[in-house]
Amino acid sequence: MSLVNLICPIWRRRRHCAERGFSLIELLIVIAIILIIIAIAVPKMNQVRQNAQEMAAVTEIQTVVKAELQYYSQFGQFATSLAQLGPPTNGGQGPQAADLIPGSLASGSTGGYNFVLTQTPAGYSVTAVPKAFGSTGRRTFYSDQSGVIRQNWSQESATAQSPEFKS
Repeated sequence: MSLVNLICPIWRRRRHCAERGFSLIELLIVIAIILIIIAIAVPKMNQVRQNAQEMAAVTEIQTVVKAELQYYSQFGQFATSLAQLGPPTNGGQGPQAADLIPGSLASGSTGGYNFVLTQTPAGYSVTAVPKAFGSTGRRTFYSDQSGVIRQNWSQESATAQSPEFKS
C-alpha cells in the first residue's frame, strides 16, 4: 500500500493530497454554519445595543437633573431649555449658556434618544424618547425637579404618573 493511499481518503485517491482543495459541498456547509451563528447572534446584539442606549438615556437625564440644580444655585431659577444648560456658542458663560452639559446633549439628541426640557409651574421636566421606537430603544423616560426617573414601556412619553425606574 502506498503512502498516498494511507493519507488521502478513498474518494480522493486520484489526486495527490497536496493538490487537494475544498469541495463545493464542504464550502456550503461552512457557510450554512456561519449563517446559523449570525442568525442567533444578531438579535442578541440588537437587544444589548438597545439596553446600552436606554442606560445612556437614563445617565443623560441624571446629568440634566444635576445641571438644573447647579443652574438653580447659580441663577436662582431653573433653565427652560437644554441650550441654556449647554456650552456657549459665542461669548462667555451665563444664563443663556451655562456650560453645564455637553453640546451633544444640549442639541437635544444623543445616543439614539431625543431629549426635551420643559418649564413647568413647579420647576421643569425632562423627557427622553427613542429616535426610532423598538430600534434605538423600547422605553421612554421622564424626570423633574424631584430627581426621580420614571419609565414607560410604550411609545407614549413617560410622565410623572409613570412607574419609577429602579436601577
